Amino acid sequence: MPIIPTNRPRRNRKSQVIRDMVQETRLTAHDFIYPVFIIEGQNQRLEVKSMPGVYRYSADRIIDEIGAAVELGVHSFAPFPGINDALKDPLARESTNMDGLYLKTIADIKRQFPDVVLMTDVAMDPYSSDGHDGVVNQETGEILNDASLEVLGQMALAQARAGADIIGPSDMMDGRVAWIRDVLDRNAFSHVSIMSYTAKYASAFYGPFRDALDSAPKKGDKKSYQMNPANRLEALRELQLDEAEGADMVMIKPALSYLDIIREVKNHTNLPVTAYNVSGEYAMVKAAAQNGWIDGEKTMMEVLMSIKRAGADAILTYFAKDAAEVLRRLN
Repeated sequence: MPIIPTNRPRRNRKSQVIRDMVQETRLTAHDFIYPVFIIEGQNQRLEVKSMPGVYRYSADRIIDEIGAAVELGVHSFAPFPGINDALKDPLARESTNMDGLYLKTIADIKRQFPDVVLMTDVAMDPYSSDGHDGVVNQETGEILNDASLEVLGQMALAQARAGADIIGPSDMMDGRVAWIRDVLDRNAFSHVSIMSYTAKYASAFYGPFRDALDSAPKKGDKKSYQMNPANRLEALRELQLDEAEGADMVMIKPALSYLDIIREVKNHTNLPVTAYNVSGEYAMVKAAAQNGWIDGEKTMMEVLMSIKRAGADAILTYFAKDAAEVLRRLN
């Protein structure tokens, strides 16, 4: 006689209603932070060639894009600026220009959408003539950690003054969370949060983003400050430091190839954990879908579900609007 199984997990899969009832992980539009690209000009909406469906918007057009996302239930945004080369210099001075593209646009967004959450980016590379996240020693090429902190602190302060709700230091300089927290607190911005890029890896998946903003390093690479993709325990060391320095939330970047790191960090902190589903991860899905090799919509949702299942409380993703549309349709 064949052995009849006593335990039958399939009983919990036998109908859609039961599958929905026992589903462990759920995605909602509230899980998404939508990265958007801002450029100079008027009435501009330019597609990023390496990121099909993603556009760079002038300040007037970004308002419409944010409004469309809000209608779909997305209420958190991460704007990134494309700065003209003529405004870039080794000390990223344009980053604190309150009348410049980035800070003025942040203020405009908050005026028109006071209830949305804006997470701003703190790193020198969009404004630096060197294309690095910190100050470069022009003789040796070394990225100067402590000299960079002063620039990053003033950048964070300017963003808080413009209306940022969350400051996102993406530079990976040592000690920058404590430095920024001190600057914000001393200037009456203790209510502004810090979402630290805790484990930002020196990844090949950032290429399309750098195309979108023309922010690649002019010389060298970012391996002296971004993390080695081979390292896991180093992420936990960075986590301990960020917690001690006053981070309110922590982030893993990239997401899809670092699901193990997301889970590891989630298991070692009580802080909210976020993950950045980066440009290269987005582009791979879009390219395969355009070639008919995969179902783009189903793959998109599976990717996002995997990031949430790994432990992410929030996901920065270029899929935010598309995924919110799918979730609205399903609900």
